[in-house]
Amino acid sequence: MEIYFGPSLQLLMSKEQEWKSLCGGAPGGPVFPGHTQDPLYGYFAAVAGQDGQIDADELQRCLTQSGIAGGYKPFNLETCRLMVSMLDRDMSGTMGFSEFRELWTVLSGWRQHFISFDSDRSGTVDPQELQKALTTMGFRLSPQTVNSVAKRYSTSGKITFDDYIACCVKLRALTDSFRRRDSGQQGVVNFSYDDFIQCVMTV
Repeated sequence: MEIYFGPSLQLLMSKEQEWKSLCGGAPGGPVFPGHTQDPLYGYFAAVAGQDGQIDADELQRCLTQSGIAGGYKPFNLETCRLMVSMLDRDMSGTMGFSEFRELWTVLSGWRQHFISFDSDRSGTVDPQELQKALTTMGFRLSPQTVNSVAKRYSTSGKITFDDYIACCVKLRALTDSFRRRDSGQQGVVNFSYDDFIQCVMTV
């Protein structure tokens, strides 16, 4: 399977100019000061509203148009909801351009990890490869936990790129939530029932 590594900087800048002429430069079009020179701006501005925010549905369209998934299947809506939740620090259910740019950087890194472990270019990785990938990304999980994660995200023993990204997003969001509560960095936190439910349901 031939893997596309994503759009080049030249293509991104070309797309930016195209979208700016269609949206950002038009009267009443969404213009976000300070970001217009960013190569990613065009993709974001094409779907963002006047408030400069995008929701999960708009993020899905934005990422599909950008080609960041490369030769893999585009992200489904549920995965995009997870992405928004991961960076939704104000609990608005949306993300601004700064968060989108941060997401792009994270996704690019995860994609490279996936490609490096997808040695046969099948578009999938197996549970053993998932464990190695998670370890290289800094997640320290017990074999039992890795097994549970693999079962949750695998189909017939294989994990697709979309499911792999969904797994990474959820692990990062939960880890970030845990670290915010682990002020002493002891690896142990106390949750109230309501806090636990909020933590789990927002990712």
